Amino acid sequence: MPGENLSRDEAHERAALLSVDGYEVVLDLRSAVGDSAEAVRTFRSETTIRFRRTGEGTSTFVDLIAPSVTSVTLNGRSLDPAVVFDGSRIALDGLADENVLVVDAQCAYSRTGEGMHRFVDPEDGEVYLYTQYEPADARRVYATFEQPDLKAPHRFSVTAPEGWTVWSNGAGERDADGVWRFAETAPISTYITCVVAGPYHYVTDRYTRTLADGTELEIPLGAMCRKGLAKHFDADDVFLVTKQGFDFFHDNFDYPYPFGKYDQAFVPEYNLGAMENPGMVTFREEYIYRGKVTQAAYERRANVILHEMAHMWFGDLVTMVWWDDLWLKESFADFMGSFSLAEATRFTNSWVTFANNRKAWAYRADQLPSTHPITADIRDLEDAKLNFDGITYAKGASVLKQLVAYAGRDAFLEGARRYFKRHAYGNTRLADLLTILEETSGRDMKAWAKSWLQTSGVNTLTPAVTYDAEGRITELAVLQEGDELRPHRAAVGLYRLSGGELVRYARAEADITGARTVVADLAGEEKPDLVLVNDDDLTYCKVRFDEGSLATLRAHLGDITDPLARALCWSALWNLTRDALMPARDFVSVVLAFAGRETDIGVLQMVHAWGKSAVTHYSAPAWREEGGRLLAEGALRELRVAEPGSEHQLTWARFFASTASSEADFQLLEGLLDGTAKIDGLDVDQELRWSLLTPLAVHGRADETRIGEELARDDTATGKRHQVRLLASRPSAAVKAQAWAQVVESDTLSNALVEATIAGFVQPSQRELIAPYAEKYFAVIERVWAERSIQIGMDIVRGLFPGLQDDEATLTATDAWLAAHESAAPALRRLVLESRDDLARALRAQDCDRLAG
Repeated sequence: MPGENLSRDEAHERAALLSVDGYEVVLDLRSAVGDSAEAVRTFRSETTIRFRRTGEGTSTFVDLIAPSVTSVTLNGRSLDPAVVFDGSRIALDGLADENVLVVDAQCAYSRTGEGMHRFVDPEDGEVYLYTQYEPADARRVYATFEQPDLKAPHRFSVTAPEGWTVWSNGAGERDADGVWRFAETAPISTYITCVVAGPYHYVTDRYTRTLADGTELEIPLGAMCRKGLAKHFDADDVFLVTKQGFDFFHDNFDYPYPFGKYDQAFVPEYNLGAMENPGMVTFREEYIYRGKVTQAAYERRANVILHEMAHMWFGDLVTMVWWDDLWLKESFADFMGSFSLAEATRFTNSWVTFANNRKAWAYRADQLPSTHPITADIRDLEDAKLNFDGITYAKGASVLKQLVAYAGRDAFLEGARRYFKRHAYGNTRLADLLTILEETSGRDMKAWAKSWLQTSGVNTLTPAVTYDAEGRITELAVLQEGDELRPHRAAVGLYRLSGGELVRYARAEADITGARTVVADLAGEEKPDLVLVNDDDLTYCKVRFDEGSLATLRAHLGDITDPLARALCWSALWNLTRDALMPARDFVSVVLAFAGRETDIGVLQMVHAWGKSAVTHYSAPAWREEGGRLLAEGALRELRVAEPGSEHQLTWARFFASTASSEADFQLLEGLLDGTAKIDGLDVDQELRWSLLTPLAVHGRADETRIGEELARDDTATGKRHQVRLLASRPSAAVKAQAWAQVVESDTLSNALVEATIAGFVQPSQRELIAPYAEKYFAVIERVWAERSIQIGMDIVRGLFPGLQDDEATLTATDAWLAAHESAAPALRRLVLESRDDLARALRAQDCDRLAG
């Protein structure tokens, strides 16, 4: 990654010097197919940029990462590429007031999911292309001023192999010369431009709406995937959610969708969940389900569809000046995804998922040493890449939910409407939004923003209750802890056991300020069995319990009738476990007692993941084997009693496979695979087969031949990824050495296969087998970071950290590396620091669990 970084100061200086009038980009992608004699397969990219000098100075640079540049012409003057191009930048001098730059280059196809990604489908040999740029990889495809505040119209022309279709942000068609020509876009940032090309399966529909002024809005809709996935593609459901989203956003934003058509491409080997390219949204193809999945999976997909649609306004129409204000698009899109999901689709319990799943991501990120304010200090592109995190997304969305409670829904939405109209096609900073929200709410948004957006860390809220002789509340106070004590608009709920159910009988909202706040409205109420602070999940905080409430949850968590309250209690108990305040074995006991009664399938899946993490990372080593056995026994018990054919049955089957460890477990899995065993109603489809085969590979009961036989049943791109993962998961020193070499010492694997290999390499039951790689890890990560792309570097540094070597020696080795590499890239140090923090947290939790034994 040397020389590819761009600092905020450089971007600021360039934005002060020039403005961009437009891009014309001509790509020739015919080289994507057929044999290639090139060491690096390339395509021709010719870019014409028209820009004006608006500030002082006569020199600047344009961004381009390419194997070679054929020619550079500035205002008719030829520049020598050998002199002006350094591999990532083209130096420009002698600028005029009006400038025309033409760059002709050979750009590389990508195998890392960055730039122009090229994928060859192993099932049929077809080639598929798509681009992915955020935050700054458009420069891998064409010459750009690669920063979000230099917006400009873009016009793309693409020559593609015969029989292909090409899509971009604007509407396009193939002319008589065989060139695909696309309509010029509105002014947009370079990172949201897009090209998708190949023999994709394509389905169409349209959305129509009568606007308030009586005009008709018509949006052509398209959805696409690889041909090999066409038989699984439920485009009707994708279009249903899309139309529901457009209804919701038009009802609430009062600004018609501004980008013409709306295509959605589900593409292979995608690093992200999705990307909000206007008119051409891209998604990971794993959102096309090849087998039976639960409603939680469909909810996740719908949430992503609506998240990306919200970006059409928050991020595409109005864009942040620099990545410091990334939250201006991501926090809003994350919030709007859940908001619209609850109000416009069949997934009416989306706030339960948000409380249980998204906020868990935020709580973890906000307690790492790398935590940062929602409005972050982003010095450069490497910082930006790492800040697509739980703070920017989930904490930011949580804080916006708090803002709605604080300022009011109507004021919030009116603020959004004014924001779009005032800043359409422009760039903004935090102050621009705060000014508008002050107008609509009448609240002091600067003070609110200072507490919530410009400080880091999560507060803890704990109830403190006193009672009179008759058992009635004399005072209920909420105690707030944290480095920054914030104003919270929060609800406190009182619950009691009645007829075998734990139900709420009183609730009060209050403004929680300072270290101690009395909730006067609850004085005089009867003594509760459970006090739930942050009932209804209005604010962002960790919740603690008084002793009586905690005892109630240990005995009656499954009796809580309200799914959101139950989800909040599960989350709070998990945070106690992570904070070494509840022994891991106690959390596992709660899982075993009540997970089988959890009705919300998304919450159940999260509880399963937490239960496994409790045993793997937070339990005392001497208890791990017993903890794993208890989980497997509990999973099998629930699997056998689950309703046949239900999504709960499927969820327990997957959990059982992930925890299986005994001879009896393995025999059952083998029987389910070969048909000699059966569980009534359980459909063992191909995706479930891979799940059942995984523990057999991990524990040495499925060898390379057996894994190859499964690939023969599923000789597809997805099957290949599963095969690679399982091959790397086998308990053999030679297997681990080969997997390590493929990922660390070679760059031939694609991003998806790097991810699969790492997932197979790291197995909790193989701690001793992979122990030698702890020392190797620290010896290679600086080189890996320097030589590989940011995305692959992140995957390796995070994925191969020796966190399963959970002892003081690994902590000491991590500290030694950090001490010896103070000048290493800040982004690399951040990744190591985060992993170190996870390890230290695990050791504290293990100590807590050990004392409980």
